Amino acid sequence: MNRREAVERITLLLGGTLSVELTAGLMGQVTHTGSGVVVSVAQQAFLAEVADVIIPTTDTPGAKAAGAEQFIIRVMRDCYPLKEQEAFYAGLAKLEADSQSAQGKAFADLESHAKIQLVQQTAEKNRAFFKRLKELTVTGYFTSEIGATRALAYLPVPGRFAGDVPMEEGQKTWAL
Repeated sequence: MNRREAVERITLLLGGTLSVELTAGLMGQVTHTGSGVVVSVAQQAFLAEVADVIIPTTDTPGAKAAGAEQFIIRVMRDCYPLKEQEAFYAGLAKLEADSQSAQGKAFADLESHAKIQLVQQTAEKNRAFFKRLKELTVTGYFTSEIGATRALAYLPVPGRFAGDVPMEEGQKTWAL
């Protein structure tokens, strides 16, 4: 699968459109050259935990194993204006504060069901933040090596030449 196909599939998963900033991030562009929010190691670990609630480990590795948080941090830093970065990280801080106030524990220390419940509450209370978080997580996951090869059917490009492949009755041929 090439990058264009991956972006098309991700777009379908996210409901049809990707933000301009995310599209620029997928293409490796830097559209924000000003100052950005500095992300601490603790914030990075917290972001990995939250992303793993959105795409958990099942029979395939989850967002945390795929390093989706690294993608999110890079795209936020390189493509989103400072005001939007601040709003995003404020949303994460609010989620951690909600965990502390509701459960008396850090988000990372909660049981799986409590994490899911807090993320669902965040999705209801702060739709804009959650939509951006989900968009970045899903895109980061499915464009990672793990997401592309373990969760999706991966066809390496340029691939190998197979000139004589038996076909099953009624099987469609490949388009060129």
